[in-house]
Amino acid sequence: MQPGKVWLVGVGPGDPELVTVKAARALAEARVWLVDDLVPAAMQCYASPGTQMVPVGKRGGRCSVSQASIQAQTLAHAQAGHCVARVKGGDPLTFGRGGEEAAFLREHGIEVEVVNGISSGLAAAQALGIALTHRAYCHGVTFVTAHTRDDGDPDWRALAASGTTLVIYMGMLRIAAIRDALLQAGMRADMPAAVVMHASCRDERQWAGTLETLAEALAAGLESPAIIMVGEVVAMAASCAPLPHAEEGQGVRAGGSACRLAAI
Repeated sequence: MQPGKVWLVGVGPGDPELVTVKAARALAEARVWLVDDLVPAAMQCYASPGTQMVPVGKRGGRCSVSQASIQAQTLAHAQAGHCVARVKGGDPLTFGRGGEEAAFLREHGIEVEVVNGISSGLAAAQALGIALTHRAYCHGVTFVTAHTRDDGDPDWRALAASGTTLVIYMGMLRIAAIRDALLQAGMRADMPAAVVMHASCRDERQWAGTLETLAEALAAGLESPAIIMVGEVVAMAASCAPLPHAEEGQGVRAGGSACRLAAI
């Protein structure tokens, strides 16, 4: 039997209107979807009738399908001759383990095509109304995960000294430790900081303040999945102005763009 093809598809941060045209085509072509936990059900508007949906949830701190099981299931469906969409939130090659999955499948003779998606870090910046780079503020941007493979820490001292905007993924469970590490590394306490939860979705929430007050985002009700942003450009965020009755130096906003079904 001729093995099927696997599309490794990033569907973006959550709003179905942010799915690329190529991703929509791949999703419609596939007859089996293996779907990450963070992919909203609204994305099924891109599925063809009769498509088999296989949930392969994998989130830190919760019961999850193991990475080995995800790869084995994807391989089995492809070897059975199915066209498979491995559906991931955000971009599959940005902290999405897409490289590992693609290499595994190719080692087993399976054709793989990656379709990039809009990363949640980019969507968070858009939600805040900021530019990740700005000549008046910084010379670059650094994307970093707080959840390393060996459960260690990134080099926070080097990151603090980089002068770049820090876009931190998977950091909410360690937000106080991140704050402390950056302060100990010499970053100033009043450095603008923000957190965006569920960027681009109807239930999006934002918090804005400073590095010193960063952990207060938890008390404000923000939780994973969320993006933490630290840097001078965060001062440009429209949400940085305190809302009525908010404590000085911080603000919380709810809302965000509605998740609307797109017609492609």
